Amino acid sequence: MSTTEPDPSETGAGLSEKKLRPGRTNATKQRLFEASMELIGERGAAGVTVDEIAAAAGVSKGTVYYNFGSKSDLIAQLLRHGVDIMLGRLQDVRGQSNDPLESMNNMVGQAMEFMDDYPSFARLWVSENWRTPGEWSAVFAELRAELLAVIGSAVESVAAGYKVDESIARGSLEAAIFGAIFVVGLDRQTYNPERTREQSVAAVMTIMHGYVIK
Repeated sequence: MSTTEPDPSETGAGLSEKKLRPGRTNATKQRLFEASMELIGERGAAGVTVDEIAAAAGVSKGTVYYNFGSKSDLIAQLLRHGVDIMLGRLQDVRGQSNDPLESMNNMVGQAMEFMDDYPSFARLWVSENWRTPGEWSAVFAELRAELLAVIGSAVESVAAGYKVDESIARGSLEAAIFGAIFVVGLDRQTYNPERTREQSVAAVMTIMHGYVIK
C-alpha cells in the first residue's frame, strides 16, 4: 500500500475550520490513516482505541492527541484524508479521454482501485455513513457532497455529448452511481473476489448507459 498519496486536506472546506497543527506531516497522517483503517476494518470504529492506532502507526499517543485533539477528531480527519486520496485519483483521470462516457468509465475504475487499496475505508464509509444519529454525520455529509460534485460534473459532460433521457433526475442519477460504486466494490471484496475490476466497473456503468439514448 502506498504511503505517498497526495494530501490536499489543508484546502478542504468545512473540515479545515479545525486548523492542522504544524507538527502534522503528510507521512504521519498517512501512517495513521493506514493503521486506523486496518484496525477499524477488524473491529469497527468504536472498538479501536487511540493507543492501538498510535502503536500500529509507530507514533506516540501524545502525538495523536497533539495533532488531532481526540479520537473523534482523528477519525474525522482520516475520513477527510481518505476522500482526498479518492478525489485525487478521480481528478487524475478526468479529461484523459474526449469521450465523456469513457472518461466516466475511467473514474469508476479509479474508485474501484481505491477500494482495493483501502477496503476498510469503504467498509467504514458504508457502516457509518447511514447510521442515524451518527458521530460523524456532518463530516460524511460534507465529504459525500464533494464526491457527488465530481460525479455530477461527469454526468453533465455525458449530457453535453450524448442524447440522454431527460426524465431521469440528475441528482438521483448521481446518487445511484455513487451508491453503486461502494456497493459493487464491497460486494466484490466480500463475496466475489474473483470478479475482475473491469466487470465491476461495467456493472456500475450500466446505470450511466441506461441514461444515454441509443
